[in-house]
Amino acid sequence: MQRLRVLRAVAEHGSFNQAATALRLTPSAVSQHVAALERSLGAQVVTRSTRGVTLTPAGQIMFSAAESVVAELEHAKRQVDRLSTGRSQLTIATFTSGGRLLLPGALERLMTVHPDTVVHVREHEPEGSLPLVRQGAVDIALAYSFDGPLPGQQGQAHSLHWTPLMDDPLHVVLPDGHPLAGRDELHLTELAAEPWVLGCLKTEAYLRRYAERAGFSPDIRGTTTDYFFARSLVAAGMGISLIPTIALTPPVPGLHTVPIAPPTPTRHIGVAAIPRRHDHPQITTLIQALRTQVARAA
Repeated sequence: MQRLRVLRAVAEHGSFNQAATALRLTPSAVSQHVAALERSLGAQVVTRSTRGVTLTPAGQIMFSAAESVVAELEHAKRQVDRLSTGRSQLTIATFTSGGRLLLPGALERLMTVHPDTVVHVREHEPEGSLPLVRQGAVDIALAYSFDGPLPGQQGQAHSLHWTPLMDDPLHVVLPDGHPLAGRDELHLTELAAEPWVLGCLKTEAYLRRYAERAGFSPDIRGTTTDYFFARSLVAAGMGISLIPTIALTPPVPGLHTVPIAPPTPTRHIGVAAIPRRHDHPQITTLIQALRTQVARAA
């Protein structure tokens, strides 16, 4: 178990020295654990180079096994805690805008059906929350992806169970008096000359990719990690923005929202869980309650 723990740290940090710091071991001890693992397997698990340490195919297999083992141990610990306290624990990771709109009402339903459940909520973007689900540090994650796989799913031997909840298209948000504010829809190419203020790094990455394909470079005047802050900057006249549907409530006075013409950039929102535990009673209740919240929001 300790060898797997060390291999996992080496894979995550890409360096024996950094793994040693994270584990509070010496680099020599980390190297010895990895060497012992390789001897027991009869296969090399890491490749060293001037750019750091990478996993071999055998190392990738053992890394996936390490994630599964750690997740099972965390689950077992929660079951033992339940025996001693008589109360179940449920830890939920969520991204900000989805948690703000969907989670509170769903938690009310969860606590009504399972009143003895102790709930913990942790705020993380999907690239942070999905590894926590695999590691067993959280039970489920309310997460999203743009068009493409979930963050961190590529290259994983064991994918997470994904329950879709809703599609969340992005809209253009413009200030009062903007000449395009009355349009039924807009192509992003029509906005090539506009200044932008954005509320998410992934939205900025999408806009830059789209702009590069369309042959223009966006003039980004402001970046935040909060869509609501970005909307306030639009209302102040700093520029226009791209905002997902669920982050458009409550309305901000002085703003106009216009849909984007197809192909519309869209976030796909859902719940990620370990495949063999997605049907746990508390998780099932929470997912059903989240679906109810999605219907109400629609």
